[in-house]
Amino acid sequence: MQQDWGARLVPVVCEQCDWRYLLPAGSPAQLCPNCFQQELAGLDPAGELEPYPYPPELVLPFTLDEDKLAQAVVQFARNIPFAPKDLNPALLKQRLRRVYVPAWLVDAQVTAQFQAEVGFDYQAVSHREKYAGSSWQTQEVQETRIRWEPRVGRLQRPYQNVPAPALEVESRLQRRLGEFDQARAVAYEPVLLGQTFVHLPNRQPADAWSEALPGFQARAAEECRLAAEAQHIRDFRWSAAFAGQNWAQWLRPVYSTFYLDDEGRPRPVLVHGQSGRIDGERRASRRRAQTAAMWIGGFGVGLFVLAVLLGLAAYSLSSSLLALLAVLMVVLAFVLVAGALIPPLVVWRFNRRQAQRPD
Repeated sequence: MQQDWGARLVPVVCEQCDWRYLLPAGSPAQLCPNCFQQELAGLDPAGELEPYPYPPELVLPFTLDEDKLAQAVVQFARNIPFAPKDLNPALLKQRLRRVYVPAWLVDAQVTAQFQAEVGFDYQAVSHREKYAGSSWQTQEVQETRIRWEPRVGRLQRPYQNVPAPALEVESRLQRRLGEFDQARAVAYEPVLLGQTFVHLPNRQPADAWSEALPGFQARAAEECRLAAEAQHIRDFRWSAAFAGQNWAQWLRPVYSTFYLDDEGRPRPVLVHGQSGRIDGERRASRRRAQTAAMWIGGFGVGLFVLAVLLGLAAYSLSSSLLALLAVLMVVLAFVLVAGALIPPLVVWRFNRRQAQRPD
């Protein structure tokens, strides 16, 4: 395996979440960049690393510059009411790990019969009546319309590097971070690895084949549109046969980091290695909210006691001014005591909304 990759790599596994990686030989003990709950343990390099222990065909390099990365981290920590003390941009950035996540690329020879409707743009002139001043005026309006025509045909050609998922969590990853630009990928070279975690696939090619089929169909539809010199295509249907499937993988860049919540549990945060899009579970701190509530409520109680003393002084001195001030202080004290309920309520609602987000 080391000879294939052109670098000295060792396989490791997280016994907590069962994610498997390749790391440069001699790397120090590392926390799993997926769950951050346990150190990675070594695997037997001669053991089974299915479904695919071989080097990738393409790699999408990390292109996010330091400024945008810092902005993404700051943006994540912002707008969280009573954020945990551990959630600050400096710590998030310090804990960043670079991870390459895999996806399949499949080549195949396709023979198919198809039918579709192709659309051609054309300009149509119409007239619109508009009342202006004291009379009606006719305006000439040009608009773009589409003329649809049916097409049927047969195609026979190879398609290369159609993507398919290599991870069980691929759909979740795309929801969280969005797409990766395959067009910017480069041929694999060992120097691109550096000190990056390389996530090993955990999904068999045969299992991912059904999810590659829409990619083949989309490419065929686009080629049919171009062949017809049309601007649009719809209702593309085909009956296709595939032969000569060849599978490879490509690696995509993700930054992984974490923060600790009130219970000391790591909360992973992911950053897209190209776009800087960031995603993770935002958790507000109940402890900080309770502390704030205690301060607000304590100040309110203290103000109430002071108002009572001031009222007694007003009674003994027969001072209407002191009495009025005491009443105002009592009202303010009740407002503060009632307001002490707000921080815990805000945190509860915020965390509840976060828990209801789609995973």
